[in-house]
Amino acid sequence: MWKTILRRLILMIPQVIILSVLIFLIAQAMPGDPFTGLINPNQDPAVIERMREAAGLNDPWYTQYFRWIGNALKGDFGQSFIYKLPVATLLSGRISNTLWLSLLTVILTYVIAIPLGMLAGRYQNSILDKVVVVYNFFSFAVPLFIFALIALFIFGYRLGWFPTGGSVAPGVTGMAEFWSRLYHLILPAITSALLGTAVTIQYLRSEVIDSKSLDFVRTARSKGVPTSKVFSRHVFRNASLPIASQMGYEITSLIAGSVVIEKIFAYPGVGKLFIDSIVQRDYAVITSLTLILGLATLIGTLLSDIIMSIVDPRIRIQ
Repeated sequence: MWKTILRRLILMIPQVIILSVLIFLIAQAMPGDPFTGLINPNQDPAVIERMREAAGLNDPWYTQYFRWIGNALKGDFGQSFIYKLPVATLLSGRISNTLWLSLLTVILTYVIAIPLGMLAGRYQNSILDKVVVVYNFFSFAVPLFIFALIALFIFGYRLGWFPTGGSVAPGVTGMAEFWSRLYHLILPAITSALLGTAVTIQYLRSEVIDSKSLDFVRTARSKGVPTSKVFSRHVFRNASLPIASQMGYEITSLIAGSVVIEKIFAYPGVGKLFIDSIVQRDYAVITSLTLILGLATLIGTLLSDIIMSIVDPRIRIQ
């Protein structure tokens, strides 16, 4: 397996190169530049042009690309024109916030989805199954931004149970800081998890229904194995394969797809930073974030293959 993983990592190198070139060209194709907002009747155009020249924006695109990618390999992603900070410094705190939000969302998603999917499949066509199916249709159909706004209004503004922005209360340290961060994470994570269970529940329910009639399940029942053990040890392991194959994608998609949640809850993560950078045409931040999210997607593909081989010993990455 380790040789295969190493081979996959080597194959990722040309993918990353192609990805970086596309990201850079798309960013260059965006209208305007970081200094466009400075244009006004009272501003001397020559001053703005000198600023563009000093920033290297007038160089050929390939010169700018090799300068950018060369610095990126050294950990230098450039300078943010808007925040006046190195991009690496700007991203360090934001990435950790998004990772914690994504991790808690994944945990809550599977804590909700796995029991509901197992119960719905085990008690097919029962009232419980119908309730789970209705919830599944609801979670699949309701737009995330609508549900997030409703949750923020009710639990944040009306009831005041949760904070309406930020990632930690000011001035706290030690364990108080940890609990404050967790408190700020709860509402956006639960909101995202409740609508992120649809695919997992549907996969698991369908697989449990199919697995109930397979030979190994009937054999276990005929040997007198209790029903609870049949479902927990045999049916669940077989039914969890589709979920395991998507787990790596789930984690990386949450990191990349946190834009809506972070913007609505004013949570200082990479999603909110990404939107703000696009609006303000902060090219250094845009290209760096897009490259990092693209790398996360490639790593998610590798993680899914590894998780599949761990869950099912019959599967080996070829």
